[in-house]
Amino acid sequence: MLLSVAVRRPNPAIAAALSSRFLLRRREQHALLEAQPLEKPSLQSLVLSQYQNAKFHGILQNVVASPSVLLTACNNLRRHFPDSPTLTSGSVSANFFSIEELSSQLATNSLDVESCCVHLHPHSPTGTPLVVPNLKLKVVLEAFRLVLEAIYDDRFVTFAYGGRPNLGRHTAVRYLKNSIENPTWLFSVAFDNNEFFGSKQVEKLCSILGEKIEDDALLDLIRTFYVCRVISFDLSCPVFGRGLPQECTLTSILINIYFHSFDKEIQEFRLEMNKSNPKFHENELVLEDSNSGSVFYKPLKIYAVRYLDEILIMTSGTKTFTMDLKNRIVKFLEQILHLKVDRQRTVIHSAVSEKILFMGMELRAVAPSVIRPPMTEKAKRARKKYLRQKEVRLMELKNARERNRKKLGMKLLKHVFKKQKQSNGFKFNFSIENEVRQIFRTWADEVVTEYLTSVEDDRWEWHRKLSSGDFLSLPRIRDQLPRELVDAYDNFQRQVDKYLKPTKAKKELEREARIREEEEEQKYAQKTIQDLARRCFKVDAPLDLIRRAIRLVGFTNHMGRPRPLSFLTVLDDEDIIKWYAGVGRRFLDFFCCCNNFRKVKIIVSYHLRFSCILTLAEKHEATKRETMRHFTKDLKLSSDDGSEVILFPSEKEVKMMGDKWLSDPKPVDGALSMVLIRLASDEPCQRCVAHFCDRTDTVFYRIELLQRYLNVDPLDEQRWVPLMGAIHDSLHRKCAPLCPDHISELYLGRLSLQDIDCASLDNID
Repeated sequence: MLLSVAVRRPNPAIAAALSSRFLLRRREQHALLEAQPLEKPSLQSLVLSQYQNAKFHGILQNVVASPSVLLTACNNLRRHFPDSPTLTSGSVSANFFSIEELSSQLATNSLDVESCCVHLHPHSPTGTPLVVPNLKLKVVLEAFRLVLEAIYDDRFVTFAYGGRPNLGRHTAVRYLKNSIENPTWLFSVAFDNNEFFGSKQVEKLCSILGEKIEDDALLDLIRTFYVCRVISFDLSCPVFGRGLPQECTLTSILINIYFHSFDKEIQEFRLEMNKSNPKFHENELVLEDSNSGSVFYKPLKIYAVRYLDEILIMTSGTKTFTMDLKNRIVKFLEQILHLKVDRQRTVIHSAVSEKILFMGMELRAVAPSVIRPPMTEKAKRARKKYLRQKEVRLMELKNARERNRKKLGMKLLKHVFKKQKQSNGFKFNFSIENEVRQIFRTWADEVVTEYLTSVEDDRWEWHRKLSSGDFLSLPRIRDQLPRELVDAYDNFQRQVDKYLKPTKAKKELEREARIREEEEEQKYAQKTIQDLARRCFKVDAPLDLIRRAIRLVGFTNHMGRPRPLSFLTVLDDEDIIKWYAGVGRRFLDFFCCCNNFRKVKIIVSYHLRFSCILTLAEKHEATKRETMRHFTKDLKLSSDDGSEVILFPSEKEVKMMGDKWLSDPKPVDGALSMVLIRLASDEPCQRCVAHFCDRTDTVFYRIELLQRYLNVDPLDEQRWVPLMGAIHDSLHRKCAPLCPDHISELYLGRLSLQDIDCASLDNID
């Protein structure tokens, strides 16, 4: 029997649509599985693969929109969080947003930036609202920053600091202290207080980017960021590099790109000056006066340091030359970069007789002896006393060693004598005679060598007894004796003079002392010449501004004595200590590169420590002595396992701190002007607002700002501290759900409000 089977053929159009949809889904799943965070070399290779015909092409579509780059940006946003596992594209897409969808929106240039922004309105009716990006847009901004850093960072000049890896504030200070010599005049560029980046400056920035990047979609997206106020440039306010929420992470790299042409102009002018004023070695200089021991040659030099939008120019030339240089720089900034310079504040200062504020620190050119002062008479007496005590301790150790050797030798002899009496001899399976003989020989050689190298009175006495008063030294007796006896006597006298006469050793000691004195005189003369002919920068912390800031917060009273902070008594004991520890450690980290760091240590170790103790005492209605007895002077806390934890830097730790880091520390004002207060809320648990934290065991904390508590306008320079930043007023009394780990990091100052998703903050009455 034959069976006939009818086969139904599918519609070709439907089959093609299903096939393309299936392939697209398979491609998305494949990209999801393959997306891995990139290391810096891999990211640079990906960026360089788009380079052709002297420009970068398709950066937004092929690099920024890459799922691997977006995932790298996600992991980079949580780089401040300790012990954080590496994010995967699956975990991000499941808990926060879809990386594939974001990648597709960037690749097709369909990202709605306006919908990713949240407007936070301030309490003050005259204040401007703060525009903050949500977590999705923050990832895009961080991806932009990573890609632009890979393109431009190697092209920036060496004196451009800030917003660059391993080239932060401390590195700039170390350059000022170690590399700049004999500055005579200096000035810093001050921009107008109303200077904002307008459309003209943004177009200039896009044109600068267009010189290296051929990507209209990327430039249009940067313009959209500016129109939506996601990124803002206020060159007159101390906002950049402070970790404040109103600062965008992309701003730093864009500022460096915008000022890159200015940096190149300064660099070219410096090269011209170096060619016209070559550097000579000492052996190439001819002394006009043969009797003079030194010749001084000070060529004309130009030094520059730029930290983001702060510019400092130093010269070793005349004031007229510095004035011409200042006019040239101001002209370039106004005509080429379209920036408005405040000419009244951009003035020339004497590097020797005037101080200048730069990067929140005071700069002044001083003699080397001011930075490294010579030892005072009191310090010299203390050092001599220490050396004498050291000699006494060494002598005591020597006597103890000899005494122990004598005791050990007597024990050995006593033991040998006892064994010899009890038996007819030693019967050992092994022989120790050689070992004992070697030990005694070593001891004897050490004693003889030490005695023969000394210049003590014992050697004089032995030499006098063996070389004087002997009748064999008389000529009439020597003639009557055999020649062999006379030669033996002369040989004996030569050996006595060689080993026991300390004249040679004494002369050697006198010669060494004379050489030491000559070296000290030469060093003193050289130091005196350097003090007269050389000037270097001294970098100090502005102690007046620091004392004014801690007085404004309330750490001290009008007499400068520590006092409690009443608004902190609502916190737990651990949170109070953590808040003080975060402020203190930021002070120490920020000013550790200053020459007067010792005085900053005193402020932290005395004013902040005892203010914390007094705050704890006020909270528990106890005395200061009772509080110190409970928490100790180091403010110790007991952990869950019973061990003691020290969060506030101890006095010993503060004493050992110094200039050891080359970093870009976060300024202290962000932690100083904010307090997080825990709320007893019935709100359901939400996800932690820290970047990519999926924990739900959160507690609501309310942000209390210092300026609202003190009723002070940060723009009022009479009541607010100059150069001290302030968190935007719109974040006052906002509530943030935070997990225990991240609230601890915020209290300790390791995180700032820039490291959390401010778009997810709530309003709870």
